[in-house]
Amino acid sequence: MEKLLIASAALLLSLSAHAAQDPEAVYARSCGVCHNGQLPMAPKRGDKAAWEPRLAKGMDALVLSVNNGLNAMPPRGLCMDCTAEDYQAVITLMTE
Repeated sequence: MEKLLIASAALLLSLSAHAAQDPEAVYARSCGVCHNGQLPMAPKRGDKAAWEPRLAKGMDALVLSVNNGLNAMPPRGLCMDCTAEDYQAVITLMTE
């Protein structure tokens, strides 16, 4: 009985976890405002040369920059419900 309760609790917790958001949707809703070329200091989506030095810092540093904000980018990059996994997916999308 105890094992059944533990298994049931684990199942319920796994079902309540939020799945990663669609990177395209997050980009369109939050990131594209600046990263589509409107702000010259924000690297444009797909501009490999602009993203190269940023990627050299590592994904953890990039996610930290999004969380804290950097230069003109506000904290959390205007995506208040994004997780670190969401940020990683959107960064990957923008750097391809």
